[in-house]
Amino acid sequence: MLDFIYYPVSFILWCWHKVFGFVFGESTAVAWILGIIFLTFTVRGIMFKPFVNQVRSMKKMQDFAPEMKKIQKKYANDRQRQAQEMQKLQREHGVNPLGSCLPMLLQIPVFIGLNHVLRAFTMPPPGGGPKTENYFFSQHDVESYVNAKLFGVNLGEAVYNGVGVVSGGATNVGFHWSVLPVALPLMIVASIATHLTARHSVARQNAASATPQTAIMNKLTMYIFPLGVLVFGALFPLGLLFYWLANNGWTLMQQRLVYTKIDKEEAARKAEAAEKRASLGPKPGQKPTAPKVGQKPVQQKKNQPEQTGTSKKVTKAGSAHGFAQTAPAGGTDKTTAGTNGQNGSKDDGTGVPGLLKDSTRKSGRKRR
Repeated sequence: MLDFIYYPVSFILWCWHKVFGFVFGESTAVAWILGIIFLTFTVRGIMFKPFVNQVRSMKKMQDFAPEMKKIQKKYANDRQRQAQEMQKLQREHGVNPLGSCLPMLLQIPVFIGLNHVLRAFTMPPPGGGPKTENYFFSQHDVESYVNAKLFGVNLGEAVYNGVGVVSGGATNVGFHWSVLPVALPLMIVASIATHLTARHSVARQNAASATPQTAIMNKLTMYIFPLGVLVFGALFPLGLLFYWLANNGWTLMQQRLVYTKIDKEEAARKAEAAEKRASLGPKPGQKPTAPKVGQKPVQQKKNQPEQTGTSKKVTKAGSAHGFAQTAPAGGTDKTTAGTNGQNGSKDDGTGVPGLLKDSTRKSGRKRR
């Protein structure tokens, strides 16, 4: 039914087993364990690009989380309109909501396929007799897997067999306590790795975009899921526990590398933006630049006299308000001098124009 999953998974495992079997021997547990681990690395390497897109998509969604909250508050009573506005906002920011789920969705078929392939090594054929093949594996490969034991335990055995979905229809139903000493350390380490992976991912979330639903999901991923690995790991064969451990180890390493790279890109982008703003503004102590070509000149205010050179104020004699006249400092204003001459005013040597000597005033009174 799911042969389109089982065959690709078995082919990748077959390739890596041949590589490490050439070094350590095909019937050794080390060759099979390394084959399972590098099968995990191969699948995760294929999904590396979708994972990076997932991280960038989540970062963008955290950036415009306040806008999403406004839409939720505005259309709280209209779910259809709220969904439409959310989709519109996501399109404007170039965010695909399915992009964050793609890596996880791709891992589920691999997990199911690897579980079935490893279980199928020990499952007898429907017609009875020895097992001659297991998808891409020949009878010789099947025998090498069955004979490969880790501390006396076959890699296809689990602590408990009996759940059809997980066991794949194994015949030896029941508890196998001899598997527990080998499986329990793997279950504990896989549970801790699951918690650390979820904790590192939650630490990257923006506190401003947190919602009650987000808080519930964070608790599930950090505590409930690792506990589930510890409990339900008893249903998985040893080979699948190695897959789970390798998968979480890859995820933790990948998160650190990708998050560090994205943080550096964001810091460089902020520094570039700050440098651009600083280059546009005037530097400290910089003189104003000349007007550009085509720029309109600044017009002076009306009724404002232009002053050129050095000028001094001269108070006109006989003025009760002391009106001032501006005259050049280097000479005598001809207009003023002519006016004074017509009115019979002279400079009496005191430096104040327009004042007559006392004798002239007296003689003038006598003539009248």
